Formats: sequence, C-alpha cells, structure tokens
Amino acid sequence: MVTEITAEQLADRQDAGEQYLLLDTRPEESFESWHVEGAKNFPFSSDDSLSESDVEEVHSMLDGHDEILTICAKGISSFHFAEELREQGFDDVTVVKGGMEDWSQVYEHVLVDTPGDANVVQVQRRAKGCLGYVVGSDREAVVVDATRHVREFQEAAAMLGCEITHVLDTHVHADHVSGGRKLADELGVPYHLGDRATERDVEYEYEPLGRNEVLTVGDAEIKAVRTPGHTSELVSYLVNDEAVLTGDALFVDSIGRTELEFGDAGAARGARMQYESLHRSLMSEPDSVVVLPGHVTVTEEGRYAYGSPGEPIYSTIGELRTTLDVLQLDEEAFVDRLSSDVPEKPPNYETVIAINRGAEQPDDEQAATELELGPNRCSAP
Repeated sequence: MVTEITAEQLADRQDAGEQYLLLDTRPEESFESWHVEGAKNFPFSSDDSLSESDVEEVHSMLDGHDEILTICAKGISSFHFAEELREQGFDDVTVVKGGMEDWSQVYEHVLVDTPGDANVVQVQRRAKGCLGYVVGSDREAVVVDATRHVREFQEAAAMLGCEITHVLDTHVHADHVSGGRKLADELGVPYHLGDRATERDVEYEYEPLGRNEVLTVGDAEIKAVRTPGHTSELVSYLVNDEAVLTGDALFVDSIGRTELEFGDAGAARGARMQYESLHRSLMSEPDSVVVLPGHVTVTEEGRYAYGSPGEPIYSTIGELRTTLDVLQLDEEAFVDRLSSDVPEKPPNYETVIAINRGAEQPDDEQAATELELGPNRCSAP
C-alpha cells in the first residue's frame, strides 16, 4: 500500500536534510515554472503506465537513495505513479498528499529580533515567499499583510500572548488573495489601508490611514509612511522608529516592480514614484532601522533567493543603502531599468487585484488556491 505524507511533513524533512528522491509528475512547463527544491521532473499522467524504459530511468535517478517521494499538482497523478512504482518492485514509495496545492499553503512563524519593546512574528508562506507580520506590544497586536489563511496570523498573535486589535494591508496585492478584511471581520476590529486606496476603486469599507498617521498598539506606535511606486496607494509601517514593514516597496534583495497597476506604458511613472519613495522616505531613516519586507523571491529551483525558510528574512536601512545595486542608480537609470525590462507577470494577477479591491470574489477556497499557485513575482529585475 502506498503511504502518504503531508506538505508540512515534507517541509520538515527538507529542513532536516533527509535524503530521498522527489519526483514531480507534472508537465515539464509547470515544473520549470515552479517546483519544490531538489525535485526532479518525471512527467506522468493518471492514465499512464510505467514502461520498461521508465523503470530503468527511475533506477538511474535513484543515485543511491532508497526512498522515492512523488508529488504533482493535487496528489492524483503522483498517487497513480506511486502505485505503478510499487507494482514494479520499488518498495519505499511515499506520496505528498495534496501535491503542490498543499505545498503552496505551508507556513512558518518566525520571531524577528528587532530593537525596542515591540515583538514581531514574521509569518512566512514558504512556497510563495509571501511575508506577513504580527506586531505585538503589551498584550495587543496588529496584523500586517495577512494572507487568506488567517488562522496562521491568529496563531502567531497567540504565540506572543496578544489580542489582535487592528488589521492592516500595505497595499492592494497582486499575487495573493488578502485575508485582511476577513480577519478583521471575524474579530470585529478595524481594517486599514492607506488613504490613497480610494484611487484604486476599492469597493469595501476600511479605515484610511493618512500620511504619518499613528496607530497605538500597547506601548508601540505604528506610523503610516507613504511609499507609492509599486502601487499608487502603498504605505509602509514604521514601528517605534526602529523597524519598518515595507510591503512591496523594498525587499532585502530587490524592490517592487511598477507596472502591475500602472501597466507597461505607465511603468516609468510608477518608477519615478518608487525612486522618490525609496530615496526621500525609506532611505532617510537611520541606518539601524530594520527592514521587514512583504516578500522574498522564490527561485525557479524552489529556493529562497535570500535566507532560508524558518529563518527571519530582514535587513537594515544601512545595509541596503550600501549593498542593493538598484539603490545606487541615479533617477534616470533607475526609471529605465524598471520600465524597460519588465519580468513575467504573476499568475492571474488581474483577477487577484479585482478580488482584493472587492470587485470580484473567488468561487470557493479551491478556486482561490488555484488562483494563487506559483511563487510571487512582485519584484523588479
């Protein structure tokens, strides 16, 4: 009988450095765009049967490993593949239950060591590289950039011994369905966006935060700092003048792209906003301020481009000021870079934006899961 493990168990085994052969049965195009680190592609449908040459190929791929793990999009073709392998004499075969859909919903809760009295938990969505936050102080907490799996953020607040009193989004996201409104509604607490969100035709109620407006949470002060560019309404949140949650304005290895709202033709206009936000707002903060980004890049090989899952992803203003190459460009070179080399768009980004504006709704959880599949693609090249 074929055994199964969960996506979370796969993550644990990956982190522990265990040895196995992970075979991904999805078509080559799907595999190349996004897969688990260390996986090898072996396209195989639920209607296929293993040939003698297939069996020989699997033997050659084992390369000293004893155990085979199989994964696909939803756990269907990979289960059939595992059964075929067992029938061909491969004894140690395990299926990753739920496939890449479940892999896309694996999270880590990571405590970030920031200066001052506020406590910060970084909620990492492993396969997509989405980073949300719970900032707690004196038994109160705010949630920033919650994904639709809101329980993860409630658990992170409980980890700090805090009650969530406010929910914030930095902007209208393009790569994942926000859980901000859902979480705020469930808890009966205010939901906030920057006051320029009116420019995005947002179709639901929220409490706007104006330039430099401050929320008090326990003993912490959370200040809204306008940082448009990636989107027109994007705000970063400065915590006690010691850490800044930058959303998609500034990452630890890149910055946010500018054409998802403004279009390819308007990318240069967004880039000029972005340049001003970076140099006149964020880079004007002291070097010691900790930068907590909204994403980390997940490579095509399934790895974090910076750091590792389960470890805090952060930098400082001083470090990024001197090491991030895009921040060394003058304004014209900066605008040219962001507007002339536009990367591949996030999957289904127009639909995701419409959902996050309140103009559309996913049919159900399965539809939302399928909309979000794949890594985030919100950074500029």
